Amino acid sequence: MTDSMVDAPPAAVPAELEPRRPRWHGLRRYLPLVALVLAAIVPYSTVHLPGLFEGPLNSPGTLQLLAICLIFGGLAAGYDLLFGRTGMLSFGHALYFAAGVYGTDLLVTRAGLPLWQAALLTVTGATILAALLGAVALRTVGIAFAMVTLAFAQVGAILVARDFGGWTGGEEGLPLDVSGLPPALVGVANTVNLYWLALAYLALVVFVVHRVSGSPTGRVLAGLRDDERRIGVLGLDPYRFKLVAFTLAGGLASAGGVVYCLVVGGASPHVTSSELTLSLLVMVVLGGPGTRWGPVLGGVCYMYLDHRLTAFGASAAVDDLPAVLSHPLSQPLFVLGTIFILAVYFFPGGLASLAPRLALLRHSLRARR
Repeated sequence: MTDSMVDAPPAAVPAELEPRRPRWHGLRRYLPLVALVLAAIVPYSTVHLPGLFEGPLNSPGTLQLLAICLIFGGLAAGYDLLFGRTGMLSFGHALYFAAGVYGTDLLVTRAGLPLWQAALLTVTGATILAALLGAVALRTVGIAFAMVTLAFAQVGAILVARDFGGWTGGEEGLPLDVSGLPPALVGVANTVNLYWLALAYLALVVFVVHRVSGSPTGRVLAGLRDDERRIGVLGLDPYRFKLVAFTLAGGLASAGGVVYCLVVGGASPHVTSSELTLSLLVMVVLGGPGTRWGPVLGGVCYMYLDHRLTAFGASAAVDDLPAVLSHPLSQPLFVLGTIFILAVYFFPGGLASLAPRLALLRHSLRARR
């Protein structure tokens, strides 16, 4: 072989033999923006989907349900920053969501502060709380870390349920005093504004999580998830990076608590329970941990099913079934658990793996043809 043959550039591949990408491949980057626009114009739609919603899409009841789904989609995305992207299993994430709910309610109802001041102080205080508790909890790893976070969350749940000082309302909860809120956020007719506020919260969380994941810090977090010792060998401090992720996730959760307090009109003790954190874990696993849109899809689907299955279990169609079927189907948790087991079994990567699996199946069918 001569030198001229070695130095010769590779022959050009004919255009007809080059692999062709679908025409819509370049448009995929705009799909999130299209989805955001479509979600923003939902309140202008009068479409009625029987069986899926009680009324038209622009009805107050449907918009409130969608707003709650959007909030928990954002919560799941924020929790995935811990679990899916950093590999930290926390059982106390509900504490910071509850801090956002009760902090907003207390500052508006008890202290009489304007909403913007109450929201700012609540998110700031909850973020500082996450940094302080994370600084302690991250001294442990593995199951010990999960148990420490659970212990902190249980302390918060006890303080709320026992109503120390008569501030939280105990087991009855604390209704929100709407007289101190902006008029645009009060009343059934303004449910659309709360829906847009929930959509803005989801967009903010997704933007922050994606920016962090694509940054050098995000690559370090991914390294911590895969092999923490390697990060230490490289001269980086794993504790500092995990504390950043823990604090950021707690601050995002508290912002979701502020929006949730406005949507439901108050605070109730169930937001402090460890069951809420377990629900967030189920949402992330159902959607696909560590994926771009999986946790959001998991959170939205889980909360939608959680609300709709209650009405389904009390419907006449379920009551007319034999007792061996009507009893389990009337329990929303039983149906949710069954759906979760089937989803994990058939789609181990969560809902986010559904599209790649379908694409692989489509390509294999084309190859056989």
